[in-house]
Amino acid sequence: MHGHCLCGAVQIELVAPKDEIEICQCAMCRRWGGAFYPALAGESFSITGEESITAYASSDWGERAFCSTCGTNIWWRFKPTGNRSFSAGLFDDATGLAIEKEIFVDEGAEWCSLEGEHPRQTGAEVIAEAKAAGFSFD
Repeated sequence: MHGHCLCGAVQIELVAPKDEIEICQCAMCRRWGGAFYPALAGESFSITGEESITAYASSDWGERAFCSTCGTNIWWRFKPTGNRSFSAGLFDDATGLAIEKEIFVDEGAEWCSLEGEHPRQTGAEVIAEAKAAGFSFD
């Protein structure tokens, strides 16, 4: 699946993308993008235009990146594993994908409520699940 930022300086090729999008409703994602973060991941990816990407360590365990030319949000990276999710808005072919789940719903803005039947997890549930998988957030 091919995607790009608003100005086209950053191009993403996502190999074997998931067929669902994860929505993060946390306060940082809301501040970063103005609403929620629609995350799309795949088995692998390639990036061209990396010289146009600025990364910001938004927490001890997360990094957010954007195009330094047009400001488009590019990825969120979980530092302990290096796994990245890309903003689903980069990919025209992602417009018909369903929602896999919403996370950090307890931090979501009322005006960001999404309809549909899908799992919804609070921040405490997400952190507990990650800790159970062996990740530390201390």
